[in-house]
Amino acid sequence: MINTGQRVLLIWEGKEYYVRAGEGTLSTDKGIIDLNALLDASPGENIETHLGIPFYIRIPRPTDFFSHARRTGAPMLPKDIGMVCALTGMNRNDDVLDAGTGSGIASIFFGGIARTVTTYEIREEFAKVCQKNILEAGLENVEVIAGDMLDAEGEYDVVHLDLQITEAHIRHAHSLLRPGGYLATYTPFLEQTFIVMDTAEPLFTDVVCHELIGRELTRTKRGTRPSTRVSHSGYITVARKK
Repeated sequence: MINTGQRVLLIWEGKEYYVRAGEGTLSTDKGIIDLNALLDASPGENIETHLGIPFYIRIPRPTDFFSHARRTGAPMLPKDIGMVCALTGMNRNDDVLDAGTGSGIASIFFGGIARTVTTYEIREEFAKVCQKNILEAGLENVEVIAGDMLDAEGEYDVVHLDLQITEAHIRHAHSLLRPGGYLATYTPFLEQTFIVMDTAEPLFTDVVCHELIGRELTRTKRGTRPSTRVSHSGYITVARKK
């Protein structure tokens, strides 16, 4: 059942409304929806406006939070987050440190996979936004810390960095990782990528950089072809601790 304050998507003919169940109403061009009525409904059902127009009820998944959650900047794309999960083998037994939280989108994805996620965001105002997004995602295994990753302690199976990376970040990540654990970094520019690779190579094994490219297919009456939109997003470097 849907709980008070829980985030819900209401969908009508391709339009999505990101709402909280409970007090208040949603006004649309198809009528008004009483959000309190969501508490008596279940995902997959329809809820009608006062004009009798049915809206489909859906519980958000991480991909939906990427689209609708409040942002503090440009988050990593789901395809890039997926590469981090795949290349590190992230799983339910893992303790993950995520740094450069931003809006918390990567942490939401990681939180659905790993045992625990501790995410560091040095900007306090960003950390507050992230904390709200994590709560709305219903994740109890994700801890948000407003602080510097360089002050982090403990042991982790995966360390993920999406920030202005320095040599100190790479060395500290190495000290935090358990034997056999993975470091994964997201960098938008080659110059920063080289800092990661040059610092990591003496410390880690299997240091590999991946350029992140993905293209959608565009279909029209004339035919099908790759989308002409920019397909490059950044670089992920993955390294393993001995």
